Amino acid sequence: GGLRYHGMAPIICALYNHKIIEAVALHQMAVFDAAISFARTEGFIVAPETAHAVKVVMDEALKCKESGEAKTIVFNNSGHGHFDLAAYEAYFAGKLKDYTYPEEKIKEALKDLPKV
Repeated sequence: GGLRYHGMAPIICALYNHKIIEAVALHQMAVFDAAISFARTEGFIVAPETAHAVKVVMDEALKCKESGEAKTIVFNNSGHGHFDLAAYEAYFAGKLKDYTYPEEKIKEALKDLPKV
């Protein structure tokens, strides 16, 4: 399961480097909460990867609601969750836990990578 391409897509990198898009880190429980809300509202179970986008869209919409800003919010629904229902099952069974990878472990993993 999961994403089939684990590299960095050139167009995404270019958009990020030009500050057209931003990267957002999310905890999985909030992501699945948003996915369930979306499924109950829209009648469509999104893939766990897509659920991250759903969470950010919902957060952005709530910010607009609070500020009164009118904004068009678009996201890419890249797939349904029918092939990863086990992740939803784990969520409902209380088996998923939030985890933040320690910053020192990230630094350790990156220290020997070549500069490109």
